[in-house]
Amino acid sequence: MSPPAAGCCHVTGFKVENWKQNLRAIYQCFVWSGSAETRKRKAKSCICHMCGAHLNRLHSCLYCVFFGCFTKKHIHEHAKTKRHNLAIDLLYGGIYCFMCQDYIYDKDMEQIAKEEQRKAWKLQAFTPTVVSHYQCTMTGIGEKYSTWEPTKRELELLRHNPKRRKITTNCTIGLRGLINLGNTCFMNCIVQALTHTPLLRDFFLSDRHKCEMQSPSSCLVCEMSTLFQEFYSGHRSPHIPYRLLHLVWTHARHLAGYEQQDAHEFLIAALDVLHRHCKDSSIKNKCKAYLSLRVRSFRSSRALHFLEKCDDNGKKANNPNHCNCIIDQIFTGGLQSDVTCQVCHGVSTTIDPFWDISLDLPGSSTPFWPLSPGSDGSVVNGESHVSGTTTLTDCLRRFTRPEHLGSSAKIKCSGCHSYQESTKQLTMKKLPIVACFHLKRFEHSAKLRRKITTYVSFPLELDMTPFMASRYLLFYHKQFLEYE
Repeated sequence: MSPPAAGCCHVTGFKVENWKQNLRAIYQCFVWSGSAETRKRKAKSCICHMCGAHLNRLHSCLYCVFFGCFTKKHIHEHAKTKRHNLAIDLLYGGIYCFMCQDYIYDKDMEQIAKEEQRKAWKLQAFTPTVVSHYQCTMTGIGEKYSTWEPTKRELELLRHNPKRRKITTNCTIGLRGLINLGNTCFMNCIVQALTHTPLLRDFFLSDRHKCEMQSPSSCLVCEMSTLFQEFYSGHRSPHIPYRLLHLVWTHARHLAGYEQQDAHEFLIAALDVLHRHCKDSSIKNKCKAYLSLRVRSFRSSRALHFLEKCDDNGKKANNPNHCNCIIDQIFTGGLQSDVTCQVCHGVSTTIDPFWDISLDLPGSSTPFWPLSPGSDGSVVNGESHVSGTTTLTDCLRRFTRPEHLGSSAKIKCSGCHSYQESTKQLTMKKLPIVACFHLKRFEHSAKLRRKITTYVSFPLELDMTPFMASRYLLFYHKQFLEYE
């Protein structure tokens, strides 16, 4: 019996008879207001039922007719009192789960939201006036990307700076080679990946980094900012990253020297240094209070900074890494480890941060797993399977499968108050914006060390729903009830 394919397990309680029609009606009337009539209705109806305010991030309950402020927690009070766990953001259309304490993704709901938003855009297109990006958002039909219209100040700057580069469809700005400084191909491939990560690119090219180090010349984030400017300057000659290499040697001494290094190890070391250098100074003292958290062998010392993420006012925010720097916001996720006692079925749960997931590959001396369903040539999770081919989904399925720890690794169960055999399972509690997967290409044994050359196929789009912790929560709850 396999777990149900679902995202947030609390959505199933909403998906009853006619739920699609009800959700569409909410989007049409209160979220994506395409016509003047629906906008008037939204303006008159959408006020907080507790304080009467129009703003403060209004949310609507999905179970009953109730509007409440998200900022002042009025919608939270309603959810707690009525046990209505789902609400919709009336400005952006996101679904919030009060049990998960986060905005959730559901494929069916997302499809309905997009369809209704497109309808609203079409209705808006029939209006005689041109609608700007700002007006498009304020009129209640969500953000629609349109052509850039410069302000008077920007026009003035453009006139005084006539020498500009023209961006075309076949433009090569951003594509630039790197000189190999001995055996630094491991560094170059990671630099190319980082410089073409859209969120990092936007962060550095918009001058968001404010260096607080006493010596900016030793700041790796400042050097990365310079590197992004070099990459997107339009120059075609290869760049020589000698200053970046020197800073990496300075801050990660185990990578110093001209020997060939591991690209994965360089990525983790670079992210660790970038995190330390660009971290908001306002939370440095908070970092020290959590240094007792466990560090797993396949993760870096960055796990020591698994902190409560704070906003500008020091309040807790929803982020598994609990840090406000750009590196953690993009790359850090939450990994959930569930250890289940085989006697009383009690579950001990630990959630740790991760920057990457290390995945096993089939080797000559390591038994692997059956291939994914559809290995006969069909398509599963966006992957076109060829018979005998290992896929990224196969690796993730092995990573998240339950593992019997055996009699030699008994744990002391808090329910049985004695040492018992158990099973352990890893799942994703929180996905990062950019997920990094590390394929274990080297096989170690008592007599040999060899590289695994197994071909691994991966899709352009990867559905991570089957590997999320929320997918298994409802499944194990049902299994426990059956056991009882």
